[in-house]
Amino acid sequence: MFPNDELQRDACLKFVARNIPGLHVGGKTALAWRGVRHNLSPRERLNLWGDARAKLPIWFTGRFPSRYTSKSLFSKRLPGGFGLQPLPETPDGPLVSVPERALLEMLSEVGLQQGVEEARNIMEGVRSVRSEVLDTLLKNSLRVKVIRLCVQWAEELNLDWAAAARNSARRKLGKSRWSARLKDGTTLTLKP
Repeated sequence: MFPNDELQRDACLKFVARNIPGLHVGGKTALAWRGVRHNLSPRERLNLWGDARAKLPIWFTGRFPSRYTSKSLFSKRLPGGFGLQPLPETPDGPLVSVPERALLEMLSEVGLQQGVEEARNIMEGVRSVRSEVLDTLLKNSLRVKVIRLCVQWAEELNLDWAAAARNSARRKLGKSRWSARLKDGTTLTLKP
């Protein structure tokens, strides 16, 4: 970088992705970039996901506030890069989760880095999904919380794809309730 140069976010993301396997824009940020958002923030933090534990470079996070997650959300049977594509308007840009994957990534953060109410409001904006993509992702999801949140909230919000989500997840829903105490002290209870 030369003096007075301005770093470009997308170019920097692609550069950092060279050293972090599977790095992509995910969760709430991917949904926002794909047109699904609830609140506007003047300087929103990037939600980045990847396949390996890593630390984002300080020069990057100093210019682009970011949080990196490497938790395993999907089984190893899911083909590498499934549900990751550049945005249509930037075909040479960084990889960004498709809405179906971004939704599940965001739901995995509920109660941790993502508030319950905001997540539910964002999910309400996910009006159309590709059922074959959601089916593949739910069948390969490793997180009971994510599967149950997706199915339960889709049904409660009367989303058109709720029945397809329940059908895709029926083998993973189990028969008992799932409960967890969240960071804010509230309890999240999800039915089968």
